[in-house]
Amino acid sequence: MNRASMDRFIDTIEWIAAAFVGIVAANIFLAVLLRNIFNYSIPDSFDIGRMMLGILIFWGIAATSYRGGHITVDLVWANVGPRYQRMIDVFATLVLLFVVAVQTWTLFDKVQGTYNDNVLTFDMRMPTWPFFAIAWAGDASAVLLIAIRTYRLIFHPEDIHDAKETTVE
Repeated sequence: MNRASMDRFIDTIEWIAAAFVGIVAANIFLAVLLRNIFNYSIPDSFDIGRMMLGILIFWGIAATSYRGGHITVDLVWANVGPRYQRMIDVFATLVLLFVVAVQTWTLFDKVQGTYNDNVLTFDMRMPTWPFFAIAWAGDASAVLLIAIRTYRLIFHPEDIHDAKETTVE
């Protein structure tokens, strides 16, 4: 996979995560509007909203895991040289890769369990496993993005978007 393909893949994951933010916001807005103005409740809006929020969380993890834009505490990192900063970045990214890979594996069990148990929503009796599967796809995307970040940190630190912090000179 070349650099341009990886960048397109990363951008696609970020756009998918952004789309889920919009979907969750629209669902909440519409449900509140209909309930307060027309005294009407969308069937399963709570269940769908809850599951969409779960999807949003996992796709959000995917979007933030590559860029390194999540909250960090860099007390040690800020006080060492560029070589050690890169070593810390590689170690931290490998730990994150391991944790998210295990999380993805356990989430797949949840998808399988909801499918096998035929778990349905309350009002419309829709199966819930597709929502869990979409969340799992976001988590699996996070694993791929963290793997790409790890590869780039080790072999091509100049390709990391925050490369000015991780490039060894």
